[in-house]
Amino acid sequence: MTRRQRNVRAWFRTPRAAGVAGLLFAVLLGTAVVLVGLSVPADASDAERWLSDSTSRDSVRLALDLVPFAGIAFLWFVGVIRDRIGRREDRLFATVFLGSGLLFVSMLFVAAAVAGGLVADPQFQTGGGSGALWEFERRITFTLLNVYAIRMGGVFVLSTTTIGKRTGILPGWLVAVGLVAGLVLLVGSGTSIWVNLVMPVWALTLSVYILFHSAEVERLDGPGEHETAPSTEQVAAH
Repeated sequence: MTRRQRNVRAWFRTPRAAGVAGLLFAVLLGTAVVLVGLSVPADASDAERWLSDSTSRDSVRLALDLVPFAGIAFLWFVGVIRDRIGRREDRLFATVFLGSGLLFVSMLFVAAAVAGGLVADPQFQTGGGSGALWEFERRITFTLLNVYAIRMGGVFVLSTTTIGKRTGILPGWLVAVGLVAGLVLLVGSGTSIWVNLVMPVWALTLSVYILFHSAEVERLDGPGEHETAPSTEQVAAH
C-alpha cells in the first residue's frame, strides 16, 4: 500500500471525516423533513387532491430519494466516532450508541419505503385510490417515523452526548444541547413533524463543532482503534 493510500484511509477515520459525514446527514435529512412537512397534508381527506398534484408528489419523491443517502452518511458518522473512541469506549454506552443508531436508520428506511409505495401507487395518482388505504398507510408511516425512528434518534443523541462527556471531547454547552435535544426527541416525538428537525439540527451543530475543532478533538480522543500510538522507543529515537 502506498503512502497516499494510507493517508486516504487514515483521513476517513479522523474527526474531520466524522464532521463531514454528520454535516451531510444533517443537510440531507433536514431537507427531506422540510419537503415532507410542506407537501403532505395533515388531514387524510386531502389525500386525493394532494396525490393528484404533481408538484407535491414530486417534492415527496425527492425527499424519499434523499433518505438513503442520509442513512449512508449517518452510518459513516457512527463508524468514525466508534473508531475514534477505540478501546476507551464504555461497553454499556457503546452498545446503546451503536444499537440506537442502527435502529434509527432501519426504521427511517422502512418508513420511507412505505411512504414511497403509497406515492408510487398509480391508483392514487389518477384519483381512484381509497381514502381508507391512504389513512392506513399514513398511520403506518407516522408510527414508524415518530414512535420508533425518532425516539431511537433521541436515544442515539443522548448516548453520543454521554460518551462525549465521559471522554471529555465535547464542551459543556454542547453536552447541554445534546441532553435537551435527546429529551425533546424522546418526549415530543409525534406532536409535530417539525420536532423531527431537532435531530438534523443537533447533528449539524455537533458536526460544525467537530470541523472547527478537529485538531483539539483529535488530541483529546487520541489515536483511533486501528491507529497505533508511538512507542517509547520510537519517541526516544526521534
